[in-house]
Amino acid sequence: MAGDSKKLQPIIIKRVRKGGHGKHGGAWKIAYADFVTAMMAFFLLMWLLGSTTEGDKKGIADFFNAPLKVSLVGGTGSGDSSSVVRGGGADLTRSTGQVKDGDVQARRRLLNLKALQAEQKRAELARLEALKQKVEQALAASPKLEAMKSQIRLDMTRDGLRIQITDEQNRPMFDSGSAVVKPYMRELLHEIGHVLSDVPNHITLEGHTDAQPFSGGERGYSNWELSSDRANASRREIVAGGLPDDRMLLVQGMASSKLFVPEDPASPLNRRISIIVMNREAEERLLKLPGQGDADLAAAAEAALANPSPPPLSGR
Repeated sequence: MAGDSKKLQPIIIKRVRKGGHGKHGGAWKIAYADFVTAMMAFFLLMWLLGSTTEGDKKGIADFFNAPLKVSLVGGTGSGDSSSVVRGGGADLTRSTGQVKDGDVQARRRLLNLKALQAEQKRAELARLEALKQKVEQALAASPKLEAMKSQIRLDMTRDGLRIQITDEQNRPMFDSGSAVVKPYMRELLHEIGHVLSDVPNHITLEGHTDAQPFSGGERGYSNWELSSDRANASRREIVAGGLPDDRMLLVQGMASSKLFVPEDPASPLNRRISIIVMNREAEERLLKLPGQGDADLAAAAEAALANPSPPPLSGR
């Protein structure tokens, strides 16, 4: 009977419940995390839309409409900035939203180029003014050249420093109708060549005559040939004075087309040699060919200055 009483004894099972959050459990945390993530994504979307330019928006739209075409062809629709990541802006200081990086860099390059050009012009003008003083000092240092001071005129022009040597009634540079340089004129040209050898600028040289025509000059030798021959004779003397021959950019005869004294076409002052120490702007303007752009001009100038061609003559 004792064994039967043990078999009938009830079995009690105790379940231990740990502390929890009631019926809802922890599902609210997941919902809250999803809400915060969605708000963060919405904020980023609004920020990107506000800081993206119209060109970049169009590029994004074009990409989703025809991704293969945009990837292969590109163009302004796919973002035309110069950033490594195309279509992005990098100017975070703007209060009205970002701008294309290409626009910012282009404006900066333009401003830097203009400032550099202005600084180059100032430095070049100062160098030419110093050259002008040096020529004046060289003339004053020589008693022989000092006697020719009244025949020498120095002035600054749009093209650079101009040195003009004119005739005088009792002291001509050449005999009438001749291109043979007078001895005192040769000494002056040698001194000018020596002074000009210290500056890197290129030189143009012009020969001028008065308006007195040659007899039968229309059919044969005329003031055009005479002015060209005198310009070339002066060039040879300047080179003999120390100026490198490749620094001559242009030698031409002008005859009586540009009179120094227009009201007196026969004045000896009209018979002159003009030496122009050219500034950079004048060199580029002289070397620029019709139809050339700025990039072509720069390349042409570099090639021409590196390998100068024989100076052309006009008035043949």
